[in-house]
Amino acid sequence: MRDLDETDLEIIQLLMLDARRPYSEIADVVDLSAPAVSDRVERLQEMGIINRFTLDVDRSQLRGGIPVLITLDVESASHSAASIKDDLIDEGAIEHVFTTAEADLVLYARVPDTDIASWLADTIDTGAVDDFEVTLLAGANWAPELGETEFALSCAQCGNTVDSEGTATRIDGELYQFCCPSCEARFEEKYEQLREEAD
Repeated sequence: MRDLDETDLEIIQLLMLDARRPYSEIADVVDLSAPAVSDRVERLQEMGIINRFTLDVDRSQLRGGIPVLITLDVESASHSAASIKDDLIDEGAIEHVFTTAEADLVLYARVPDTDIASWLADTIDTGAVDDFEVTLLAGANWAPELGETEFALSCAQCGNTVDSEGTATRIDGELYQFCCPSCEARFEEKYEQLREEAD
């Protein structure tokens, strides 16, 4: 398994700016051939670093709504932030959902009117929320950047960082990364055992 490098980061950054950018154009920037760029992008997809290519739509151009930032204080005793987050992601008015270290949920949404309490009651089980805070936004810009990001793939078995000594294997169509052949063998053994118990 080859280490990921600065060229991989540069390719990702270029695709984040424009996912439809031709590989030939990327190749000119990173000083590779177009087929070499294609191979790298395919490898990044197989590794799960690039999950999908998508559109960045300015929803304000398509529909109305009041842009707000809502912080939900989730009642931890009876509900998990993860299940509420899943419900929120399915709501069309919500563009981004973030989970804080305190397990609060922060969402950016374009709500239909100023009655946020009613809108929330129609969207989620409000019994799961202790309190909420709303901030009216004058605007929002979304500009994802990699910055000083370093690749740090985690071993599917032990959680350690996968480096050039690591291995990868595909099990039931999903690619798993391992820090060493020993972790790979233990993971496959455990996977087979769980599959046998499920049958």
